[in-house]
Amino acid sequence: MDVGLFIAASGMVAEQTRQDQLANDLSNATTPGYKADSSPQHSFGQVLLANTRGGVAVGSSVQGVSLGRTFTDLTPAAITETGEPLDFAIEGHGFFAVRTPQGVRYTRNGQFTASASGILTDANGNSVLSASGSEVKVPAQGTLGPGAVGVFELAGVEKQGQNLYTGTTAGKAEGTVRQGALESSGVDAATVMVEMISSLRSFQSGQQAIQAIGQTLQQASTQVGSLGSGG
Repeated sequence: MDVGLFIAASGMVAEQTRQDQLANDLSNATTPGYKADSSPQHSFGQVLLANTRGGVAVGSSVQGVSLGRTFTDLTPAAITETGEPLDFAIEGHGFFAVRTPQGVRYTRNGQFTASASGILTDANGNSVLSASGSEVKVPAQGTLGPGAVGVFELAGVEKQGQNLYTGTTAGKAEGTVRQGALESSGVDAATVMVEMISSLRSFQSGQQAIQAIGQTLQQASTQVGSLGSGG
């Protein structure tokens, strides 16, 4: 394969991944407690420099654009007062725990409600857990104190979809629960829109590069054919 084609194609694949992540972030710009994802991109030169810092052997590398491991920005976002008695936000670090059909999962989205049987649940109907790991019963008056829901510190946090995470509990969380409030989404819609436009332009540049290389290869093959027939 032509090296130029590979480089342009690798850049387009990287931008497609970036577009998918940005689109998902934008769709969750108003989802309480949502955290944005990112996959760092590295050019060959950047990979080369990173591998040679401190005299470490360069090792193998690839030409074109290399995608780093996707990571989630877990930085706590701003908290907004809602006045709803079953809305909870975590000030600082930590996660709420919910029991799902796949097992216990964790979330920063504290927009809870009471089920028909009076159990505190999340938007998907999963039971919210207390600090002891038991279900939380909502009193008849429909309100709970902030201490009723558990807050857990996690290690090895990984996003699982539906604003849920897996991880290993790692002691008492530093965050505190605030009732009648929700953590905002970690997405700035305006910033994401600017990044989407930038990514789209990069993708289009890759398309144009491939078209130009294709035309050059076609012209070269035509010229070679002409020379051969004239010999």
